[in-house]
Amino acid sequence: MIFERSCLVVVPAYNEAGTVGRVITSVHEHAPAFDVVVIDDGSTDDTCREATAAGARALRHPFNLGIGGAVQSGFKFALENGYDYMIQVDADGQHDPAEIPRLVRAMEENPSLDVICGSRFLKDLEYVAPISRRAGIHVFAFILSRIVGQKVTDPTSGFRLYNRRAISLFARDYPHDYPEVEAVLVLHYHRLRMREIAVRMFQRGGGRSSIRSGKSVYYMIKVLLAIFVGLARAKPVVEPGDEAPVAATHGI
Repeated sequence: MIFERSCLVVVPAYNEAGTVGRVITSVHEHAPAFDVVVIDDGSTDDTCREATAAGARALRHPFNLGIGGAVQSGFKFALENGYDYMIQVDADGQHDPAEIPRLVRAMEENPSLDVICGSRFLKDLEYVAPISRRAGIHVFAFILSRIVGQKVTDPTSGFRLYNRRAISLFARDYPHDYPEVEAVLVLHYHRLRMREIAVRMFQRGGGRSSIRSGKSVYYMIKVLLAIFVGLARAKPVVEPGDEAPVAATHGI
């Protein structure tokens, strides 16, 4: 059982003082077996203080690295401290910690999977996103599905459960600019397996999105470029002492 193993929730946060405490409290309620660490990515508000007051451990970057750098710090922390499983939960209230047991059950039902990704779009769960943003997500999903040979519906979701193999991979190599989308390619190239499950998500409860009004098209173009640059990246080469790819067949 995953809940009987060493488990960690990583909460990347940048100026989320208004919501991070509620998120941590909800994680403790719905996943009490998980430790919680907040990666304070150079916040200028009371994010760090609110996180520790809610009972989480807080690691603070001296300046803002961006979401990719914050999440990779979480992977490194999980790897160095021997955690078997890690879940990313955003600090803005978009991810529902009540859905954590659903992610856990999906991995327990298929232990060969390395990543379980919560999707807003597998079922009609009343998630409302701006039309431009939702269109961009569907474009990314269409392209990635064809690259990896498996249906992907929500490639920008960061609500994901990782096992030890995925933690080890992303502690060494995690995309920084558009991490959720590019991470799907990294998993595919390293022959790790991912499955999506339907989860409920909310509109962000605070802070400010990195994809602000009027920039959705610009963001979409840059992510598409990142995908095609990722395609040109060299395939992983196993060096002496490295862990070998873990699956015999291609997948994500």
